[in-house]
Amino acid sequence: MELTVARVGKAHGLRGEVALDLRTDDPEERLAVGERLETRPADAGPLTVATVRVHQGRWLVGFEGVRDRTGAEALRGVELVVEAEASDEEDAWYPHELAGLRAEGTDGRVLGRVEGLEHLPAHDVLVLREPDGARTLVPFVRQIVPVVDVAGGRVVLDPPGGLLASDAEHLEVAAPSAGDAAAEPGSQDASADGEA
Repeated sequence: MELTVARVGKAHGLRGEVALDLRTDDPEERLAVGERLETRPADAGPLTVATVRVHQGRWLVGFEGVRDRTGAEALRGVELVVEAEASDEEDAWYPHELAGLRAEGTDGRVLGRVEGLEHLPAHDVLVLREPDGARTLVPFVRQIVPVVDVAGGRVVLDPPGGLLASDAEHLEVAAPSAGDAAAEPGSQDASADGEA
């Protein structure tokens, strides 16, 4: 299976460097000078790493044959991929291992099918296609996804009320209690100790 190592971002400077949006935990190995990476789409590569550096926390890479900004800009959006086996780490999965898994509630009810994984700034989210066709993003955290059973072809979800489109009527919203109104600044109510 192909594993995405990075997605090419915008060009950096005039000499063909590009910024990368990393998708690997081991960029030093995957992006070492001389590494040859396949691409998606395939006609954009393969690409061989010529230079690599980290500048202000961003990975900047130059590829053989890409010598100017125009060539670098043409690579924007290209995914750098490698062949990978299934993950042997506990509690670590590649996106291709999660896609297609059945999503069940803690009661065993089928909630949909996992279409993929998206990387968001706060945390990853599972892309869930619910039985009615709704697309829902489910935070990929242990509190909401307590079980990932790749061999069994399923994930178990314990979502808070209202997270799933099919459960919108159970949306959990914290409402202020009656005692909270008296404590709010500018409240007209007298406090419990008699001061106005």
